[in-house]
Amino acid sequence: MQTSNTRHARGFWLIAFAFTTGMAFSTIPTPLYSLYQRRDGFSTAMITVIFACYAVGVLISLFLAGHVSDWLGRRRLLICGLLVEVVAALMFLRWESLSGLLAARVICGVGVGLITATATAHLGELNSAARPEAESTRADLVGTAANLGGLSLGPLTAGALAQFAVDPLQLPYWVFIVAMLLAVLGVLAVPETVNRHHRPYRPQRISVPVTAPQGQRKYALITARRQYFDAAAVAFTAFALMGLFTGLASSFVSGTMHQTSHLMAGLPSFLVFFCAAAAQIILGRRPPARLFAIGLPLLVGGLLLTTVAVWIPDLALFLCGGAVAGAAVGLMFKGAMAAAAALAAPEARGETAAGIFLAAYIGLTVPVVLVGVATRLVSLPSAMTGFAVVVALVCVALGFRLFATEHV
Repeated sequence: MQTSNTRHARGFWLIAFAFTTGMAFSTIPTPLYSLYQRRDGFSTAMITVIFACYAVGVLISLFLAGHVSDWLGRRRLLICGLLVEVVAALMFLRWESLSGLLAARVICGVGVGLITATATAHLGELNSAARPEAESTRADLVGTAANLGGLSLGPLTAGALAQFAVDPLQLPYWVFIVAMLLAVLGVLAVPETVNRHHRPYRPQRISVPVTAPQGQRKYALITARRQYFDAAAVAFTAFALMGLFTGLASSFVSGTMHQTSHLMAGLPSFLVFFCAAAAQIILGRRPPARLFAIGLPLLVGGLLLTTVAVWIPDLALFLCGGAVAGAAVGLMFKGAMAAAAALAAPEARGETAAGIFLAAYIGLTVPVVLVGVATRLVSLPSAMTGFAVVVALVCVALGFRLFATEHV
């Protein structure tokens, strides 16, 4: 038994490494977009389309394959996700054109979709097997650190390599190809936690199941749907801001603020994801209503700081705004997931969470693409101001709905 516990404990950290590596790879291009712009001659608006391709790939993967590890096995699907990301890295390296960037980002998103749900579940199961008497707190914290922490490491690593090493559009991908292949070898040594069995395939469904006494079922269903759509709106809003930083931060830094440092171009995205992870780890155990009460004002404050910073322009203020906004994103998305999970029966939580992810990734793509399109008509600061006003108004409306009516 001790040997089995030791294998599961070692496997827990190997999966954490694989999870972190896979997520970090997905944000490598963030500080490199200005280099791709010079190489391929596309506009700032096209950067948002390239970013949207990634989110589309994640959504497709989550809904078509993110749940099949429940019966095919965690290791098998996690290895597939890592190898898909290796393929995406090779596409970045060898397909040197705008179409290559678009295709590589879609494939990268597919890999992330395979990794995210699978690694999260695998960490929880390995933790339970290694420490049967302990709570799941460690798995939750490590999963958050690997997911959001990995996303934060990607732009920082790529920016540093681009700034201080040779071949900025080559070396970061080779480094992560090696890291992901090492991660594959690590996953091969990890115990499987799912008994493989046959199940008829179906895509991930979206539902909001409600259990209530017969006489109250209609009222319970209406109330639950209202709460669910509130949670989905929160996730949409939080990811809209995350999409702005991930998709356009490097353009703000290099264009509006005239910074030529690739490391500095990756710093805003690093701060957003790092602060999101830190906020979830420190405050994530609070109830959803409390998370929303903290997160919504922080989001408005982060928007205000970044908008002012873009107009001045002031890089330090922009980074502070990103840090505040990142903390807000982490808290709001954590609250949205917790609120949605509370509405579902245990056997249907995956279907309930799928709808929140759908809302979140629509928020990650559509608003930032609209901002990108707007930059073809107005200046980047003006487009940013319009985005900030709309999101702030949505936050105010959500605040009234969530707290005045006590839905959550």
